[in-house]
Amino acid sequence: MNYQELVSKQRAFYQTEITKSYAFRRDALIKLKEAIKAHETDILNALQMDLGKSHFEGFLTEISVVLLELNDAIKHLKKWMKVKKVATPLTLFKAKSYLYQEPYGTVLIMSPWNYPFQLTIGPLIGAISAGNTAVIKSSPDSIHTSKLLKTILEDLFPEEYVKIYTGGLEESKAVLSEHYDYIFFTGSTTVGKIVMSEAAKHLTPVTLELGGKSPAIVDDTMDLSMVAKRIVYGKFVNAGQTCIAPDYLLIQKGLEETFIVHANAWIRAFYGSEPMKSDDYPKIVSKKHHARLVSLIQHGKPVVGGSFTETKIEPTLLTDVHPDSPIMQEEIFGPILPILTYDDVDQMIHELKIKEKPLALYLFTKNKKLEQKVLSQVSFGGATLNDTIMHFANSNMPFGGVGHSGMGGYHGKFSFMTFSHAKGVVDRSRIVDLFFRYPPYPKKRIQLMKKIVK
Repeated sequence: MNYQELVSKQRAFYQTEITKSYAFRRDALIKLKEAIKAHETDILNALQMDLGKSHFEGFLTEISVVLLELNDAIKHLKKWMKVKKVATPLTLFKAKSYLYQEPYGTVLIMSPWNYPFQLTIGPLIGAISAGNTAVIKSSPDSIHTSKLLKTILEDLFPEEYVKIYTGGLEESKAVLSEHYDYIFFTGSTTVGKIVMSEAAKHLTPVTLELGGKSPAIVDDTMDLSMVAKRIVYGKFVNAGQTCIAPDYLLIQKGLEETFIVHANAWIRAFYGSEPMKSDDYPKIVSKKHHARLVSLIQHGKPVVGGSFTETKIEPTLLTDVHPDSPIMQEEIFGPILPILTYDDVDQMIHELKIKEKPLALYLFTKNKKLEQKVLSQVSFGGATLNDTIMHFANSNMPFGGVGHSGMGGYHGKFSFMTFSHAKGVVDRSRIVDLFFRYPPYPKKRIQLMKKIVK
């Protein structure tokens, strides 16, 4: 079957109305949850083969996130689906108004390699909850996880409902060229632009979950040991291959040497004296990404780390990094942390404001004035104050980027809303009319209208 036939088959299945019922959606979510639990060890092994993740890190950052999302969706689905009555203005007297959450239809989910299980199944939960059919294109760089997902999903669902493809670039292009009702993409900004361009051909709405250079800002009001601990964790989990990892450090001038001492101590505490030999420290996903990261190390002075093996790169802290160097022009997406200093808060904020908007921002301070200044003046997708990456875990908030770092958000109820169209309906079944809307219109009638809308 070619891709066009598959999409047509999914559209036909969607038109049967089967996927829209509460019972069908809930049953699909429960089946998905049970399958994940049954294949838990297989999933953890696949993540270990693809990215060198320990079973604990794989469960913490991938499986547990998905299971919590599934629990939330199963518990609240009926409430999310419920038709909601909304207020009606006096000018529509007499009427009632409602919002219907309508599925888009057949959606495409394109997932990345860095969290290949979580970032495939997470959006799928939203698509299923909202009542869509789904075509999935997973990453070939995480081939073991992609193949396992293919096996799991093909055992669970017919292809007219959910279908996953696992091929490379040519298959991605072919799948993307079809006409969908919604596209959800997670990946690089460069590829995101291609996805958006293809979507524009059919006026297909998109969610783009991208990345960017997310700063971690530190001032002199904080305990630097705690700051270093949390930055080291957020930066080096998954060997830095995390879209919301702190990309670089902006630390108040004079604090950098103390921070480096603490950061080095925490790196050793987490991963031992030889981190690259630690089973808890993941590998770089491919030779291509490994070579790119090694080349970036050359644009600074490694004060911690800097060495590498064929598959791993040591947790690395860089100083003497020029703001215009290549490492500061692209998202690092690996275990390298450039350290830059600032001594003028307003200048630091100004420089952040003129950069492309990052996916995340991390501010370490007890200074409430600084906190409010940064939060009110700097644009970013989301933030965690006095820690890193934790805002991702709160499904009561939408997660997503802005500008260069993406558009749209998801998680929890927001995943359901992302894959739904809020359809507004005004019911004027009661035959009561306000006379002034009908012609002819005497000159004095505009005065009456102005009083109503005052």
